[in-house]
Amino acid sequence: MADATRNKFPPGPTDGFKGWSFGPLNANPLEYFTKLARDYGDVAGMRVLNFKSIFINHPDAIEEVLVTNARKFTKGKVLRANRHVFGEGLLTSEGEFWLRQRRLAQPAFHRGRITSYASTMVEYTQRLIEDWRDGEERDAHKEMMRLTLQIVGKTLFDADVARDARDVGKSLELLLEIGADFRRTILIPHWVPTPTNLRVKREVAQIEKILYRIIAERRASGRDAGDLLSMLLAAQDEDGSRMTDKQLRDETITLFLAGHETTASTLSWTWWLLAQNPAVEAKLHAELDSVLGGRPPSFDDLPRLAYTGHVITESLRLYPAAWGMARLVVEDHEVAGYPVTKGMGVAMAQWVVHRDPRWYDTPEKFLPERWEGDLLKRLPRFAYFPFGGGPRQCIGNSFALMEAALLLATIAQKFRLRLVANHPVVPLASITLRPRHGVRVLLESRQQRGLRDNSISAQSAVAD
Repeated sequence: MADATRNKFPPGPTDGFKGWSFGPLNANPLEYFTKLARDYGDVAGMRVLNFKSIFINHPDAIEEVLVTNARKFTKGKVLRANRHVFGEGLLTSEGEFWLRQRRLAQPAFHRGRITSYASTMVEYTQRLIEDWRDGEERDAHKEMMRLTLQIVGKTLFDADVARDARDVGKSLELLLEIGADFRRTILIPHWVPTPTNLRVKREVAQIEKILYRIIAERRASGRDAGDLLSMLLAAQDEDGSRMTDKQLRDETITLFLAGHETTASTLSWTWWLLAQNPAVEAKLHAELDSVLGGRPPSFDDLPRLAYTGHVITESLRLYPAAWGMARLVVEDHEVAGYPVTKGMGVAMAQWVVHRDPRWYDTPEKFLPERWEGDLLKRLPRFAYFPFGGGPRQCIGNSFALMEAALLLATIAQKFRLRLVANHPVVPLASITLRPRHGVRVLLESRQQRGLRDNSISAQSAVAD
């Protein structure tokens, strides 16, 4: 970077105090960051009152922040402002405490442990679609939320905690919706007794009541149920210490979010994309029919379901559950040649980078085929980063990818999901990227469709 950039703040919006960047940022952050990249390139400056932040839009600069100089940053203001919800879990904690928690939690995500959940994921998906009927109208997002709630209840707590999971999920969904208002989240401390903050407090208390009860019951039983909670309870640090109930509360609520909301949203966007791209859907069905032949998928099938994996990869490119990230500077240094000082912010958006034509041909198109031929190995490291990167990369990414692929394969074998006409599907950029009004679909049984097609063909043959 040229010396001319040194000792300068990058160019960016000049709204100043009257309009200030938070207005359009809060209204539609996806459009805001897309426009920043279009107008200012790889580095842009943002000012909100006296808070200065830079937005970076190049994989090399993102790698500087997330990997090369990771220790010079902490989590951003939005996540810090949500610590009353997530506590000091892996999503929000910092420094040595975070490192200890990561070390304690890591065995719970060992490959052998994760693969043992595959049959549970398929079994619960089969239960869900047993109630589906050809021609029914449903909200695909609600259906996926319901399904992933049941799965996270079983894999996290080894229990069919339908009511508990539903209550936690309902509260968490409300908290995420409130969290979409970044201006309120950052500028109004959670302890100020506004009606919204009081509601948040009630919902957090409801979640805690359920989680502390489950933790207490498991401690009292002393059994290893083979679930993630058992692993967290048994985890022991080098000094012999274990997680307290508060630490378990913080990690379980974080895992609840990661194992429920993010996968449900990914699948919701996947169904929406497939419904608009019949050629992709047909290729997916052909692979499923060839590899599975009508039987349920298993973990061992995943390597042969390559196109199914590409569909999920491409869905996460266009609609990443983690659509953007932010960090706070804790040590003066440089990013992309510009000086950053302690207290400044640095933002980056998967939503923008994943749609950059420098890295992807026809970036707005849903083309799972683009991932054939090892595209991922040819891209810059952070041209595709749906799970973040560096030491803070999502610990549950393998769980999420396996779950999304198995659920997609199980459902797509049996059903096509057709979009309901005129229903608006709009991204809501909260802590995760969700469809604001859901995804209304008409269910079409592939078996019934096959019978109808055969009947029509037979009738045509007779007529001929």
